[in-house]
Amino acid sequence: MFQSFDDLSDPSCGAPHAALLRAELARLGLDGFLIPRADAHQGEYVPPNDCRLQWLTGFTGSAGVAAILGDAAAIFVDGRYTIQVRDQVDLDVFAARHLINEPVSEWLKENLRPGQKLGIDAMLHTVREVRRLRSVCEDAGAELVTLNENPVDAVWEDRPAAPVGQVSLYPLELAGKASGDKISEIQAVLNDKKADACVLTQPDSIAWLFNIRGSDVDHTPLPLSFATVPASGKPSLYIDGRKLSNSVRDSLSELTDLSEPAAFHKGLSDLGKAGSKVMIDPALAGIGIADAITEAGGSLIEAQDPVLLPKAVKNETELQGARNAHLRDAAAYVGFLCWFDEAAPKGDLDEIQVAEKLEEFRRGTGVLKDISFDTISAAASNGAICHYRVSHSSNLKVPVGKPFLIDSGGQYEDGTTDITRTLAVGDVTADMKRHFTLVLKGHIAISTARFPEGTSGAQLDTLARIDLWKAGLDFDHGTGHGVGAYLGVHEGPQRIAKTGTVPLKPGMILSNEPGYYPAGEYGIRIENLEIVTEARDIAGGERPMLGFETITLVPMDLRLVDVSLLTGAERDWLNRYHARVREEIGPLVGAKERVWLEKATEAI
Repeated sequence: MFQSFDDLSDPSCGAPHAALLRAELARLGLDGFLIPRADAHQGEYVPPNDCRLQWLTGFTGSAGVAAILGDAAAIFVDGRYTIQVRDQVDLDVFAARHLINEPVSEWLKENLRPGQKLGIDAMLHTVREVRRLRSVCEDAGAELVTLNENPVDAVWEDRPAAPVGQVSLYPLELAGKASGDKISEIQAVLNDKKADACVLTQPDSIAWLFNIRGSDVDHTPLPLSFATVPASGKPSLYIDGRKLSNSVRDSLSELTDLSEPAAFHKGLSDLGKAGSKVMIDPALAGIGIADAITEAGGSLIEAQDPVLLPKAVKNETELQGARNAHLRDAAAYVGFLCWFDEAAPKGDLDEIQVAEKLEEFRRGTGVLKDISFDTISAAASNGAICHYRVSHSSNLKVPVGKPFLIDSGGQYEDGTTDITRTLAVGDVTADMKRHFTLVLKGHIAISTARFPEGTSGAQLDTLARIDLWKAGLDFDHGTGHGVGAYLGVHEGPQRIAKTGTVPLKPGMILSNEPGYYPAGEYGIRIENLEIVTEARDIAGGERPMLGFETITLVPMDLRLVDVSLLTGAERDWLNRYHARVREEIGPLVGAKERVWLEKATEAI
């Protein structure tokens, strides 16, 4: 499904839906309930039938949670959504609070009373999260009650059906490794951990492991499902049979035992009855999964999902697929930039038209499966909202004299792309150029970094910020996230951020996207994707060092660069990058676009 620009908030939310839920809670003997923006898989994209937070409050952002008691309610969102939440949510019903600075735990401490019962859906809150919630409830003299049925579902009259997107087999020539070999690799990890089995709750882990793709959620080719993998023998895959053609079913049956999702909890219970030691990821698995195992007599080994790391470290086939996808994507993007440069200064474009046009160029490749996320097409003050989503109600004209920010990506069968460019429309001010160049310096610092094995993203993050910091500026998001191989555009466990503690390994793909967002004015972000390269010797050095290979090949807008702020090395990097773009992308575009590209990549 490609992007819709509808305003997803529902004016019937708020008081009417809160009243329905409070009545249902009273019927169940509960004094309150937590409603996260999550499904049982803890995924980034939630299918419509699991958008309970949106149904209750009207909030459509990608992260948040609501707490409702009989006489108080609040919604908690992070810094990306402080403006959006006030536009979409009835603040007379739900007080808006900052998820980090004013967390749910503090609100519960303020509002829970002794003897009250706070309910949660056991599949929507992770093991780690529930430990914190139980501690908060105990401190307040209240009780945390885990539920197997969600009370929101009981009062949500027009709740959509669960998705049944068709599953396809991901071919070996793109996956680079057979599913049987991947399963053996995971089983070796289980044996090393002395675990009898593991539970997989992340659909992207399951898709990677079984070499399948699906279409259950927007923009990411995921088949929603659960799996258990024993230390030896066949795994079990719990997936709606309506998603499987006969040929897909036959192929999967050679690898795994297939069951309907309704049988998942019985499968967990059977592991427990056998006295199994079961590995679960406490940051991803719902407490209901842990309880089903332990209440039946099993024990838990808490560890990171064993698929995350091998999925993140791409094999050479996956890496080459990513390179190929980025060449194709860059050619489409250059066509878009050539069009934008001609059309934008006329002052007639709006954000939706720009997003639609970029999608049109990508569709023109003939092989685009979907965009990889809703395009952030942001003019003027909307650009200062770093995860802005354009809708018909928020749509702005692209003004002349300000930077325009567009963050977008494509899903191709051989790779996933994600790129942000900030574009000059007409003449821009010296301050705009200064801000852009400070961001560019941070981007170059990451791209050119060399670092020893064992280095984490947190250790690199400062490189992207140091020139901004020297100017008294910063940005409130991570510098980089992992990217999947025709999977999620946001992939863990790797990231470049203050909280990025996982060591970076060769074959990982990460974004490099520092930014700056003067409130109410405009946004600046520069994003390329980078592959972590094998450690190599440095002339005169003592240790081989890892580095990055840039795979995004799209010009940066030189009209926003203040050359006086660049060092000689930084200027050389930009000229080399643009020479490479010209050499590799020039032959892939038409004559008009080549002329534009020659000018856009001139040496400075």
